[in-house]
Order: sequence, then structure tokens, then C-alpha cells
Amino acid sequence: MYLVSQIFKNRGKKVSDDIKQTQEIKAKRTAKNSVFLDLFQDKKNLLKLYKALHPEDTDVTENTLDIVTIDNVLTDNLYNDLGIMAGNNRLLLLLEAQASWTVNILIRILLYLAHSYHEYFERTSQSLYKSKKVKMPKPELYVIYTGSKGRKPDTISLSQEFFNGADIDIEIKAKVIYESDKDNIINEYIVFCKVFNEQIKEYGMTKQAVTETIRICKDRNILKQYLSNKEVEVVTIMMSLFDDEQIMRTYAKDIKREALMEKAILMLKKGKINIDEVSEYFPELPESDIKEIKSEVIQLV
Repeated sequence: MYLVSQIFKNRGKKVSDDIKQTQEIKAKRTAKNSVFLDLFQDKKNLLKLYKALHPEDTDVTENTLDIVTIDNVLTDNLYNDLGIMAGNNRLLLLLEAQASWTVNILIRILLYLAHSYHEYFERTSQSLYKSKKVKMPKPELYVIYTGSKGRKPDTISLSQEFFNGADIDIEIKAKVIYESDKDNIINEYIVFCKVFNEQIKEYGMTKQAVTETIRICKDRNILKQYLSNKEVEVVTIMMSLFDDEQIMRTYAKDIKREALMEKAILMLKKGKINIDEVSEYFPELPESDIKEIKSEVIQLV
């Protein structure tokens, strides 16, 4: 019993360290912007974004647009969610969906919308518990998809995707924006993402992939002014994404190995296997882990 408890003590410390590392990763992720959000922090680019969606609105100015993005509410991962208040009558939510398509983004939109309205009512000092009807901006919901369209729809809805088109008591519909031949900042951003993915395939997750993406896009007049003015910041943002993804992949592998090692120890404890059979029952474990288990067992016998 002492042997097994000592091994679990050692394993527990390692798991505790892993949890601490994960928390640090999450903190790092939530502390930084993405290129998507950084691009539209500039009011000039934000105005271009709005006009791409509403070319008919000739009265809009930089001063009538406000970013109301909700930070660190819906996820610990880095997602590119942008909220915009246009005057007092429009609330635009734009969520980026990257190459891996999922209609679960509708749930994110639903939660995001609820949080956005909650903050709006607080910001405008409107009470939901009084008889007077509150005023609220009209929502516009968009998904910017940076992968290939294929046969994906132009609009996705909660009722269609999750309830087979049934008449449900709450509905969420979002327009999906894909790459097109339109000459606007949204399409430029989508092209930028596609160039980036191509360079990752060519050079892997390296600084060269980032710098080549920037060079190609500037040559093709894709987000040229933004990339020229903020090249250092863009490289830093994109390289930090590589760092996080690599750390998370390594962490996931470590957790799987720890789980297998703990299972091996439990089987040893119950006498289901002996020490020489660990590698036979757990071929996924590298030789170094098997040696570690054996070393600890031998030392504590």
C-alpha cells in the first residue's frame, strides 16, 4: 500500500503542475488580441467593416461606431468575436469560424447576444423589472468563415441545425460570409487567413510562415496598410498563437500518458499484472515512462 500511495503522490504532484501550467496558458490566451480583433481596433478599419455590411448607410461615421466586444466570458480559448454598436439602433455581432466548420457557433452567438444585451441594459441604466418597455438595438448576426465554402449554407439557424426545422420558442439566425470577389476589408481578411494556412502547410508553424504571409499579402494589396503599419505586432500575435497551440498539444499528450501510467499502477496494485508485463499491456507508453514506473517500484519495494 505504501508503494502505491508513494507513486500516486508523485503522479499527483505532476498532475498539479500540469493544471497550473494550463491555467497559465489560459491566462496568456485571454490577455492577448487576435489579428481579427487587432485589425478592427482601428476605427478607420471598423468603419470599412461596417460599410461592407451596410453600404446604404451614408450617415455612419467613425464616431457613431463603438466596439462592445465581450472579453473572457464564453470560452477560455482564443476566439475572434467582435461586437459593434452602430448608433443606438444596431448591434452587430461578428464571430469568426476558422477552417474547422461547426454549427455549434450558433450556441456561442446565442450566449454572446444574451451577454451583450445584459451589458447594454446596464450601460443605458434600463431596468427589466419596471413596467416601462426597454429600448434595445436591433441585432445583426454574422459568421465570417475563413475556410472553403463548398456546399455550406449562406444562413444558419438554431431551429434548422438543432431541431430539424421545428417551430421553437427561441430562434437565432446568422448570415455566413465566405470569400468572394468583393473588394472590401472582410474579404481581405478572409484571403489573409487562407494565405496564412497555405504558408503553414509550406513552412509549418514557424516565423517564416508568418513573414511569408505578410509579404505575400502586402504584394497582393491585402490588408496592406494594416500589415505595413503593424508588422511587428502582427508577427508577435501570430507567433504567440503558435506557442500556445504547441503547448496545448504537448499538454494533451502528457495528460494521456499520465492517465495510462496511473492505470498501469492500479493494475499493479490489484495484482492484475506484474512489473514485467507493463510494456505488454501499455504499448502506447514510451520506454522512458515504463522505466520510470519500474524504477519507482523497485526503489520502494
